[in-house]
Amino acid sequence: EEVKEAKELVKKGYKHRLRVKGSPDFKQKVRAALKLVKTAGYYDFLRKYIKRVVEIDGFTQLRESEASIWANKYAVANPVDAASLFIQKANHMKEYLEGKLYYGGEAERRSVEKRIEFLESLKRKSRKREVKEECERLLKSWSESVFL
Repeated sequence: EEVKEAKELVKKGYKHRLRVKGSPDFKQKVRAALKLVKTAGYYDFLRKYIKRVVEIDGFTQLRESEASIWANKYAVANPVDAASLFIQKANHMKEYLEGKLYYGGEAERRSVEKRIEFLESLKRKSRKREVKEECERLLKSWSESVFL
């Protein structure tokens, strides 16, 4: 029932007011990543599907029932990589709401493709040389991945 309601809200254009919970250092790093998400033009996409980014000590994961990304400090250490991770998790949430299989082989490939699409967009739109170089490094890394 909740999934149906969330799907309807998304269809009508609803966007969450994105919240960040955690230590001051964590919040600062997440905000840096969110700035890159905005630069790439994906902020509305992220806010459609994600409500919160929460600092945890465990494994980084999407919490579908909360529309939250639980992330550890290592996941947000690199703002470019963190930004692409957030988009990947938002894509998982999108597929979850659409009733698609959002985990496993084929779903993982689709979410990695979304992450790569994001990195390519950020590389094109950013004016910062170091951001462009990091996008290039990550794109090269993903191109060598077993997911593609």
